[in-house]
Amino acid sequence: MPAHHDEIRGAAHGTAPTPLSVLDLVTVGAGRTATQALRTSVDIARLAEHRGYHRYWVAEHHSMPGVASSSPAVILAHLAAHTERVRLGSGGVMLPNHAPLVIAEQFGTLEAMAPGRVDLGLGRAPGTDGATAAALRRTDRLNEGADDFPQQLAELTRFLDDDFPDGHRYSRIHAVPGPVQATSPGGVQDPHRPPLWLLGSSGFSARLAGVLGLPFAFAHHFSAQNTIPALDLYRESFQPSAVLDQPYALIGVSALATDDDGTEARRQVLAAALNMVRLRTGRPGLVPTPEEAEAYPFNEMEQDFIRSWNANVIHGSVDEVRTGLDDLHKRTGADELMLTANAHSGEVRLRSYELIADAYGLPRL
Repeated sequence: MPAHHDEIRGAAHGTAPTPLSVLDLVTVGAGRTATQALRTSVDIARLAEHRGYHRYWVAEHHSMPGVASSSPAVILAHLAAHTERVRLGSGGVMLPNHAPLVIAEQFGTLEAMAPGRVDLGLGRAPGTDGATAAALRRTDRLNEGADDFPQQLAELTRFLDDDFPDGHRYSRIHAVPGPVQATSPGGVQDPHRPPLWLLGSSGFSARLAGVLGLPFAFAHHFSAQNTIPALDLYRESFQPSAVLDQPYALIGVSALATDDDGTEARRQVLAAALNMVRLRTGRPGLVPTPEEAEAYPFNEMEQDFIRSWNANVIHGSVDEVRTGLDDLHKRTGADELMLTANAHSGEVRLRSYELIADAYGLPRL
């Protein structure tokens, strides 16, 4: 059954120009454990719920010591047990890494746990390096997964809606929990199912989301140069559907605010950028401390990367971050801003979301 519009479109609160949401990478800093990172995720999810953030998504990554979000469905089940209202979802699950039936079962289970507040965001990238993707998919033909994405998406949708046509090889297979339970003797099934979102950092998913009339999430936080072209392509390609009558696009934004004049934010952002340098050069690790980043001997190429990377991270004092978010909204016309706070310290990340909520006068619910 198609998602209702209200499950997709959020409402802006306070003076925010658009609904604000949270993207969590469950980052693990040096000297910290995954257990501590996941406890921070619970704290941030609770804060998001009580401060008027619209949704809270977890992103799938693999083989990265500093990112403990390899199993979004497991994390979302944990968060569902600690929240009551905030929307929870994947930003995203990387569809080529998984059998569509497995995803339908996982998110059908999540929907049963948290009825009416689960989103299923899907990406076609592996969320890791090629060797890890091959291990996940049990094949070395990695291009096959991306090329088959529209077909995989169609199959997943059929499983979620339980509507394979008669004669299809999967017509007698059902994702449970799911709609089949309503058609079983004595069965009752909630009519909701998680709304589908397509995620992207280029034009492919933008166009596909538009053609299918689905909501679209763009990864501005690591592909800023493609943001406006992708959003334009999505809006130009959009065809009204049973899900949406008008386009709805959110963008992921790196944003970090601190209580001071922005000095601490710049220190934390430098540490996160050093982590990206190591990742991009095949040395993934835990997010380093600000002290380690300040002492690191960046070469000229690394310095260029840092400048380019941090130019798209909105960080500093509360006023600087609010101004940066307002300007980004004006430039992109995004329907929703999904904020990700990358820092070594979980406490700094948590405080940043609180400060941004205060800056926009978001309610205390």
